[in-house]
Amino acid sequence: MSESNKDIEAMSYEQARDELVKVVAELETGSVTLEKSMQLWERGEALANRCEKWLSGAREQLEKVSKTKKKGSE
Repeated sequence: MSESNKDIEAMSYEQARDELVKVVAELETGSVTLEKSMQLWERGEALANRCEKWLSGAREQLEKVSKTKKKGSE
């Protein structure tokens, strides 16, 4: 991860998702330079990875709760 993307690790899911939406919208305009597009792409990838980490963590927590409830009802 580049120095400019270090802040992403501290973001909540909602913060990362909202910024990712903005990055995608800016890329879709097609009005930025190639260099800026590459920077945005890199940031977008980092934001998407952060969102995936949050979602994976949430999924694991839900699975643990579900397993605990199943064991408790047996």
